Amino acid sequence: MSQEKAPIPLGSNFIRAIVEKDIEQGVYASRKWAGSPGEAKHQAAGELDSAKIRTRFPPEPNGYLHIGHAKSIFLNFGLARDYNGVCHLRFDDTNPEKESQEYVDSITDSVKWLGFSWQNAKESNLYFASNYFDFMYRAAESLIENGYAYVDSQSAEEMRINRGTLTEAGKNSPWRDRTVAENLALFREMRDGKHADGSLILRAKIDMASPNINLRDPAIYRVRRAHHHNTGDKWCIYPMYTFAHPIEDALEQITHSICTLEFEDQRPFYDWLLERLAEAGLLAHPLPKQYEFARLNLTYVVLSKRKLIQLVEEKHVSDWDDPRLPTLAGARRRGYVAEGFKLFTDRIGVSKADSWIDYSTFEDCMREVLNINAERRIAVLDPIKLVIDNYPVDANGQSQVEDCFAPNHPLKPELGKRVVPLTRELWIEREDFMEVPSKGYFRLTPEGMVRLRYGYVVKCTSCEKDADGNVTVVHCEYLPDTKSGTPGSDSVKVKGNIHWVSVTHAYECEVRLYDRLFKEAHPGEGDRDFLNDMNPNSVTVITAQLEPSLKDAKAEDSFQFERHGYFVADKKDSVAGKPVFNRTVTLRDAWQK
Repeated sequence: MSQEKAPIPLGSNFIRAIVEKDIEQGVYASRKWAGSPGEAKHQAAGELDSAKIRTRFPPEPNGYLHIGHAKSIFLNFGLARDYNGVCHLRFDDTNPEKESQEYVDSITDSVKWLGFSWQNAKESNLYFASNYFDFMYRAAESLIENGYAYVDSQSAEEMRINRGTLTEAGKNSPWRDRTVAENLALFREMRDGKHADGSLILRAKIDMASPNINLRDPAIYRVRRAHHHNTGDKWCIYPMYTFAHPIEDALEQITHSICTLEFEDQRPFYDWLLERLAEAGLLAHPLPKQYEFARLNLTYVVLSKRKLIQLVEEKHVSDWDDPRLPTLAGARRRGYVAEGFKLFTDRIGVSKADSWIDYSTFEDCMREVLNINAERRIAVLDPIKLVIDNYPVDANGQSQVEDCFAPNHPLKPELGKRVVPLTRELWIEREDFMEVPSKGYFRLTPEGMVRLRYGYVVKCTSCEKDADGNVTVVHCEYLPDTKSGTPGSDSVKVKGNIHWVSVTHAYECEVRLYDRLFKEAHPGEGDRDFLNDMNPNSVTVITAQLEPSLKDAKAEDSFQFERHGYFVADKKDSVAGKPVFNRTVTLRDAWQK
């Protein structure tokens, strides 16, 4: 996949400044790379790494990626691209109970969709943490052998109580001083399935009085009998994330391990663990360094994986790719585009300070990109019939068909024009006729005149109503010498200009008008149930009348429906010759209006 090198926005954020300084000082210039992840001995046999830096995007395959992950993807892959480096896609699959191949597939699809690849020449930098389980086990035994880990027999509740508080030191486990031989024997029994889930746990031996609670003998391995999507039933013990993650980085020769701020307190353990393994000769310097940035906080959405799972499993949405969800699969189906995500991540930047980004900022970025890229089409979303009574018909009463010409994109004349057929009976928007016009209303009114966009000026003559007094048909007459693009088009001046579609040629289509899934800026704020903040009008399904060319739209084709907004042919439900359209975003933000 193409990843053209972009101009480097030097010093545009603190992480870039760190990377530039490290490259300038040659911090990682001595690193070797043997072509694949591995311990010190493996990498020592390799050549000096041609990659100036190595970053990684390390999702856990226990759900679908969301908008927040896009920020991390653009950051990590973007740094590698801009500084002659390589970014790895690594699945942190150390928690077998919640992970599946479905999530793995969706994540790889999303990364590709955003425009990135983990392929580096002939080298594929797609990795699974579970492939390092053998080394992680050896690393754990090394810690035991060197007096840095022990097997604890306390219950989870006893460990919690003895851990202490922010103001009170923890208490040593009564099992902390087991001998190396005892710990090795017990750990191997854990590995061999001789102990029940939760009965024993391996802990690092650091300092129970540390002011950083994360250094109070953190757990590093637990007994858990669960089938793993990659390793099957080979293991009944699994490493904890905080133990596995730094090891994964080191085996992959990552230089800059970039994560979100909640891992800042874990950095001392990250460094402690890698130093202990380097001392044992398992890893070589220079070791990876961890850096933290503020995660994305976006109004009107929930990015909690737990809440997203709840929305899907309880059927509050159709699936993970529901266009109302902030998942990348849902965003793609909604019609949001990768270029819009890039603009959004550039605009919000990278910092250490937590802040809230209003959802309208995200939508504005999509509008900017779609305005440039999306061709224009005509759609009547709430149709009533307009009859041009004096329009020519043949001897059989069949309307003349006349070609009108509409530009495919007003900013790109090179895209040319398309034919929009005009006939005696047209569909127009219901709101484009008002029997009793309000002040400042410039569309069609009794005895009033408007221009049919790309067509003629028409004058209203009458209207028909149903038994309830609702207007069903509007009648008018056209002025033959006023067609757009002809010398007479300026002979009659009108203030109103309305769009239309020929009744005979229109494509009747299902259109889904999506809006925000939540009506509150901060769903579930305080003690509220976030489900109570859902927007009951987050989707409206209508039958619309579209210009005939839209019948040929292919899945994921995006258009601006003139006056209405940006729409996309649904990725899942569109079929050849019968697309279904989703509204991506309106032409302007009307949420707070």
